[in-house]
Amino acid sequence: MNQKHAIKNGRLILEENATVPVTQREVQSNFSVYEALRVIDRHVVHLDDHIARLNSSASQIGLNLPPVPWQEWIDRLIRRDRLSDATMRILVYGGLSATVFITWESLLTYPDNFYEKGVDVTTYHGERFLPTCKTSNLLLSYLALNDAHSKGAFEALLVDRQNQVLEGTRSNFYMIRDNTLYSAPDELILSGVTRISVLRAAKELGLTVSFTPVRLDELWSSGTMFLSSTSMAAMPISAVDGRTVPCDIPLVLKIRDLVRLWEAE
Repeated sequence: MNQKHAIKNGRLILEENATVPVTQREVQSNFSVYEALRVIDRHVVHLDDHIARLNSSASQIGLNLPPVPWQEWIDRLIRRDRLSDATMRILVYGGLSATVFITWESLLTYPDNFYEKGVDVTTYHGERFLPTCKTSNLLLSYLALNDAHSKGAFEALLVDRQNQVLEGTRSNFYMIRDNTLYSAPDELILSGVTRISVLRAAKELGLTVSFTPVRLDELWSSGTMFLSSTSMAAMPISAVDGRTVPCDIPLVLKIRDLVRLWEAE
């Protein structure tokens, strides 16, 4: 089996050497930002949008990113490991000078029945620190997702102190009701790159978009709920906390198909 490689500050290295010192203060404090990229047929989907969000996250926490030829470094890794489809991760640690890693895994996909039948989710009370930044401070998401998995669910929805349902641990959250798509405003959540395409698709399908959070007690109403992320595109929700909820799955799949269609642009 061929050895996997990674990029560290522009240099190709063996993946096993893509490490950080545990004694470094920035490592101990998770002073870092990251992005997950989807590579399809050697093409990085929405790279400019991902880098814009990476820069925004870094700026908000005072992490100084060096000028990086992202496309060149990513292409170098794609060529070296002969990648066609993959999930790629950019991780940047701060310090006296930033350390930039690019690694990859097999493309993350989900079974067809997740889309055909929908997935179960749970609710979890907790609020992410600096919600508009994609940092490595992921303890809340880790705990919430572990709780969901212990209950046989796919994802956990994070609920704030006002009982507003904001987002998933690794996804954005939406409800469609009375021809309107509801989702929390960008200042309360991590606005995903795929979310841009979801909102565009909703408008193309004739839906009104309202940046109003869904309340916890509304989850079992007549609305259609779904998740979005780079790997999911748009995934229907069929149950919340063990209770079946209605879902217009064909409508969610129309949104998913438009999101995937635009990935090649």
